[in-house]
Amino acid sequence: MKSVAVFLSLVIATAALTPAANAASKKTTVSFDVQSTPNAGESLVTFYGQVKPAAKAKIEISSFDGIAWKKTVLGTTSSASGAWRITTVATAIKAEGQYRATAIINKKRVVTKPKNFKVDNSKTFSDLNALFITPETSKLTGGRIQGSDVSRWQHPNDQPIDFKKKFEAGMRFVLIKGSDSQEAADIATMRWLVNDRSAAQAAGLYTGMYHFAYLPNSTDEAYVIRDAKAQAQKVIWRLASLGGYNERDLPVALDLENNCVKKSSSGGCLKYMPRSLVTLWAETWLETVEEKTGRKPFLYSYAQFLESAMSRSEKLRQYPLWLAHYGVNPADPISQPGQRPLIGCFVHSWSTANCSSQWQIWQYSSCGIGKKYGVASSRLDLNVFRGTPENFLALTKGKWQPEPTDMMPINEPTSMNLISMISTDTNKPVEVNVEVFRSIGSPVVTGTVVFRPSDEKIKVKKQTATRSASGRWELKIEGLPAGVTSGTLNYVDVSKTHADNELPLAINLMQGPDLPTPTPTAKPKPTKKPVDGCAKQIKH
Repeated sequence: MKSVAVFLSLVIATAALTPAANAASKKTTVSFDVQSTPNAGESLVTFYGQVKPAAKAKIEISSFDGIAWKKTVLGTTSSASGAWRITTVATAIKAEGQYRATAIINKKRVVTKPKNFKVDNSKTFSDLNALFITPETSKLTGGRIQGSDVSRWQHPNDQPIDFKKKFEAGMRFVLIKGSDSQEAADIATMRWLVNDRSAAQAAGLYTGMYHFAYLPNSTDEAYVIRDAKAQAQKVIWRLASLGGYNERDLPVALDLENNCVKKSSSGGCLKYMPRSLVTLWAETWLETVEEKTGRKPFLYSYAQFLESAMSRSEKLRQYPLWLAHYGVNPADPISQPGQRPLIGCFVHSWSTANCSSQWQIWQYSSCGIGKKYGVASSRLDLNVFRGTPENFLALTKGKWQPEPTDMMPINEPTSMNLISMISTDTNKPVEVNVEVFRSIGSPVVTGTVVFRPSDEKIKVKKQTATRSASGRWELKIEGLPAGVTSGTLNYVDVSKTHADNELPLAINLMQGPDLPTPTPTAKPKPTKKPVDGCAKQIKH
């Protein structure tokens, strides 16, 4: 059959903003907790919680004197994400008492359930070394500061993480997934980010946030730079929603470990981005985040990727490296991550003369015992920091407090450009390429696209939107009938960062020939035992 290719260039801007969701019109809830926070020197106490739906609120802490509730001097304002936290020295409050929080939103007062609290002086350490290095971590990590990284996978069946248990097991920092290039994964990430950060910091851990990146399917340098800046903008907005950096935040990190930009239907890679463009993308992302936040972000990856997928770059070398290398024991004083197993060096931007790597954080295992560290999942990534407690705390210096213009927009106007559409017959999927822009001309950061027939009786069998770059999707539509199907190509953003948009779209398909009914293929019985992914890894 002769293919029908339609190339259109239609740009339609939204005429008006969709009304923003009014948090005050929904039932507002406020969580509240208080606990002693481990510290060197003075004993600390942290009050924290979250306003839902997310809203800016004035927070007041009250105590019960046995007769009545009285307002204390402790107070703050929640961030755009609804998170709030107050840390004070233990001497500023009663050693034992009952407390509650009150959130004031548009003159509406929401009072939390009270909490009984007693200052735990055992959480006060004599000095930084005693705080950061325990006898157990000295044994397991060779005296290095220990940490972990978590994402939604550490919340199986929606179970929370016990960060106090994590601290008691020797952990002193946790790196939390904060954003993702793919929409569904990003939404799942936001489910846990705010509470995990607050609970971890209250338990005495220092926290970092990382962004999982997917590279754009383009060989145009200008387009690659544009995509890197768009993904950096998502991280900046996400950090701004948390209120910026605080005194317990490590710099954000870029998780870059895959340079495949186009996959086959079976999941194999059809196209890889050239190493020069991978390097350009990473440099742009890191520079954009550093310029805005005032801190050098980390780059997370592994030595094979740094060598084979990226070019050596003095720009990259200026950023701290979070290196993944399993099967090497951090308690062994002569072991080094980033070295080849037998002979030779990995050559990349952070390579050193002794074939090691200039790393700052080392992810040495993906097989930590979850229950030991207060995690419901069976496995947990384990990390160590390279340096002294003073070196570690230097990473927390420099606060970034976002301005109103740094906050994620609400229903920002958008425009759509239908790049191309290829339609043939009913046996083949319709392929649509579309891009969506912000009002300032840069790609949208969130959202996805979908085709909606005008006739509700027409049901689309399957449609898949594959992100090829920030603000650009390849949409495959299957199961439409022969003839002309009129409808709209819709841009949908459930986060309401950017305004939804639509283009009229008519799809014309010829009737395809009848295809033979496929004969089911019997699945072969497994003959091999399942591979143990932790067989050669450190488990503790």
